[in-house]
Amino acid sequence: MAIQTQELHPGFAAEASFLDLSRPLSAAVIAEIDTTFDAYPVLVFRDQRLSDVQLRDFAARFGPLEIGRSAARPGRRRLAIPQIGDISNLDEDNNVRSLTDRRRLDSLGNRLWHTDASYMPVPVVLGLLHAVTLPPPSPFGNGETEFADMRAAYDALPAATRDVIDPLTAEHDVFWSRAQIGFTEFPPGEREQYPPSRQRLVRRHPGSGRKSLYLSAHASHITGWPVADGRLLLLDLNSHATQPRFVYSHTWRVGDLVVWDNRWTMHRGRPHDEDKPRDLRRATTLDQGSTLNEAA
Repeated sequence: MAIQTQELHPGFAAEASFLDLSRPLSAAVIAEIDTTFDAYPVLVFRDQRLSDVQLRDFAARFGPLEIGRSAARPGRRRLAIPQIGDISNLDEDNNVRSLTDRRRLDSLGNRLWHTDASYMPVPVVLGLLHAVTLPPPSPFGNGETEFADMRAAYDALPAATRDVIDPLTAEHDVFWSRAQIGFTEFPPGEREQYPPSRQRLVRRHPGSGRKSLYLSAHASHITGWPVADGRLLLLDLNSHATQPRFVYSHTWRVGDLVVWDNRWTMHRGRPHDEDKPRDLRRATTLDQGSTLNEAA
């Protein structure tokens, strides 16, 4: 079957024609979806009703799945499957977390522009986020997720700037990104478990050859540069890449499944009513190797 798309943001985000993703899909359909990401790194599937098992199984058709930092911690979890990330404001007993809850404060780092798990030596590719429960609209915001097109942002840079940044690498550190919002209370041993990793600042699409910025709130400085100079460059590039012309803002509906390619996008969550339940479930596929091994 041919997947039809309706563009939501030119050349970047699209809504896919309805597929019941809870049902087994042929290899041909999976390949077609995968190819669609080359044109639209953000793809929206509406009206899905997926169990965590179905979400995991669908995501696994695109590659091995990550077990995220939160799921890797010892102790009781709200969700039974470790490959499903709990992107909610709910505790292990399905109660809304208090504003001072440590896990809630850690998760607020997701409101910074970031690329998932770029602090890992081998980062991730696809992120799949499924909306199960949403709070009503409120003055705090509606919990939108914003996505920035890092390919278009790279293309819009002056040629001289592109020449300078193409060979650079940045050090990515999850503890740096969390410190930006004042959160430093990590479990013992977690800093040693997730040391900083270097990543290319510019990546090349393996199919089209198109180049893309690879930025994240986790990026703390440029390798080999004075820290201050590197941070100023990263600040300038982030400001450039998140201009409204490069950004698609997704307003969630229950049943939405949004899939994005972390190699060519950044994203961030927006505020919502913290007094009401908000429950999204995420699966993430792993890349095959370090960005340092990619062609420049």
